[in-house]
Amino acid sequence: MNVTDVGHLTSDGDEGEDKMIKASREKGMTPWDIAAFFTEAFFQDCQELNILTPQVVCKATDHVGEMIGLISRLESAGLTYTAGGNVYFDTGRFPNYGKMALLDKQDQTLQFARVAGDENKKNPKDFALWFTKGKFEDQAMVWDSPWGKGYPGWHIECSAMSIKYLGEHFDIHCGGVDHIPVHHTNEIAQSEGAVGHKWVNYWLHAEFLLLQKEKMSKSSGSFLTLKALREEGYDSLDYRYFCLGGHYRTQLVFSFEALDAARSARKSLCEKVLQYKAETGGVLPDTISPLAQKYSQEFEGALFNDLNLPQALAKLWTLIKDSEVKPEDKLVVLYRMDQVLGLQLESLQPKVLEIPQEVTALAQQRLTAREQKNWAESDRLRDEILLKGWIVEDLKPGFKLKPAL
Repeated sequence: MNVTDVGHLTSDGDEGEDKMIKASREKGMTPWDIAAFFTEAFFQDCQELNILTPQVVCKATDHVGEMIGLISRLESAGLTYTAGGNVYFDTGRFPNYGKMALLDKQDQTLQFARVAGDENKKNPKDFALWFTKGKFEDQAMVWDSPWGKGYPGWHIECSAMSIKYLGEHFDIHCGGVDHIPVHHTNEIAQSEGAVGHKWVNYWLHAEFLLLQKEKMSKSSGSFLTLKALREEGYDSLDYRYFCLGGHYRTQLVFSFEALDAARSARKSLCEKVLQYKAETGGVLPDTISPLAQKYSQEFEGALFNDLNLPQALAKLWTLIKDSEVKPEDKLVVLYRMDQVLGLQLESLQPKVLEIPQEVTALAQQRLTAREQKNWAESDRLRDEILLKGWIVEDLKPGFKLKPAL
């Protein structure tokens, strides 16, 4: 995973205001502090959501040398030109430009008409690899380069870091659907232009999370943070379960009603797991039945079907409802499933309820009354305990208290 902590413009197409400078001005912090603040906040939320941290998390500010090296390779391949002090990728020299995005000539004209104002470009589709003459004075984050002191374009950052850590050909590249027409299209052009062959096998693009049928974003004001949800009384894993209910290539509409349903479903799942743990003592078998194994395979089959998590969740609930599968076998399969779902099922423990001291004292008085065969007093104390929200059960010897609800 890369952290693009070098300032880039508010548009993928080399236009708009520099995001880092804008945030720096609004918050009264340096661009470096802004980057550190939001990076820490992002990974804190990832931890809350039980998202595994990648083995490599690389920052753009630590890899400017690699970006300069990649631009130099493109320059040597004859795929760049310098104009107005900036270095641009010449899309006219890359025949397959826009192939992934299925851009025809009309689409390209519409998509790139808004960036035609850059008089340095030969073609509105061309994009900046290195800026020495940006649109804003006193750029805070700049580095020395063969083309002058400046800063990298956004697209080159991702290619340089991906190639360094994953190689010049790898399987999967992820991102949002909004990256298809410009950012990922430009990544493909500059990466394949440098390495001379196919760069990535599969591109997985996630759809938007919507709020009231609009894209959830800070700029529109329709934006919720994980912290805000926790302040409303939701667990972070409630939100994770909500997200698991939608396929990554389908828009997911957020509502508190939907989040309530996810919380209820997760609660039911946790209760079932705790029930199975109590019934089995948490002891897992070395082998499971063919029927339980079938559920495990069907779950994996749903994942291999383009990461169909809604279908995978449906397999989980079918397993839970199947009375022919033993509780211990269910636990084994549920733990396997949770290696992907990440709902922390294996670490679940029953909640230890703190019994009020006065309730314990009343129960002790009732035990004494029963020992003295004072049944009327015993019944009165039982009712008083119930009014305080607890049920007393008689044992031999002693008693047990449990919540009335």
